[in-house]
Amino acid sequence: MKIHPTGKFDNSAKDYNHIAALPLAAAMGAEITGVQINDLTDEAFLEIEAALYRHKMVFFREQEISHTDQENFTLRFGEFGTDAYNAGTEGHPNIQKVTKEADTRTHMIFGGTWHTDSPFLERPPAISMLYAVDIPPYGGDTMWANGALAYEFLSDTMKAVLAPLKVHMSAGDVVAEVIKDGGRQPKKLGATKLSIDVEPMIEGAFHPLVRSHPVTQEKALYVDESYTMGIEGMTEFEADALLKFLREHVTQDAFTCRLRWQKKTLVLWDNRICLHHAFNDHDGFRREMYRSTVMGEVPQ
Repeated sequence: MKIHPTGKFDNSAKDYNHIAALPLAAAMGAEITGVQINDLTDEAFLEIEAALYRHKMVFFREQEISHTDQENFTLRFGEFGTDAYNAGTEGHPNIQKVTKEADTRTHMIFGGTWHTDSPFLERPPAISMLYAVDIPPYGGDTMWANGALAYEFLSDTMKAVLAPLKVHMSAGDVVAEVIKDGGRQPKKLGATKLSIDVEPMIEGAFHPLVRSHPVTQEKALYVDESYTMGIEGMTEFEADALLKFLREHVTQDAFTCRLRWQKKTLVLWDNRICLHHAFNDHDGFRREMYRSTVMGEVPQ
């Protein structure tokens, strides 16, 4: 059943002393203004961190930053996370280049289905960050979905059903799709140099279907389209029906926000809570971004 506005969503802005936050949508998202991330006081950083946990996704426009600046900002949140798909840029192994060239002809786009970043790892990223360098004149938006808000709008009965369940997170389908598109070499998928072997990505990990946020204590649905392969202890037929419902529930419009990219935009999101997907609607135009992640804990 689709969720309609109820007046109970609260993505309103809080008063801060060192930043300003302008909400992007009713469910989540906010633009942070008044700061440059390469020149942050400790007080401003703490307010950005608080805004991130409140709004789940925050973004900054007109940020003039280098790879080193992005690395330093990432490290203020914690140690670097593992990016399974990309070994990083030269001299900056924790900054991953995410590019689609103007002449690329493929039905597949990196991040083009609803997903959370690298849930097949034992310790998936806690926070993901993306900086835009080259952006199409139109198209190429990204959407995010709020898994904590989606969980709140489940019935108590459904919450009780989900509480003990664990999902199998695996990159098997994504790996197969990329191989079909671009072939396979050791430590590579198509033209992408991997930072870890393919086999552990396919083997994946089992994580709680409902995970608890270690900072906010919120509960959130931990299920996506790209990597959630099944539910521990269930047949494929049983799991598919439940996963279909949950995927449709968490990604409905009421729980989402949408960003139109501009050059020099920096976005960060709470990967424990959020799903996201990129639109493949910018054919003929180049897109270049740089990603970094913060190491997370084992989901609980």
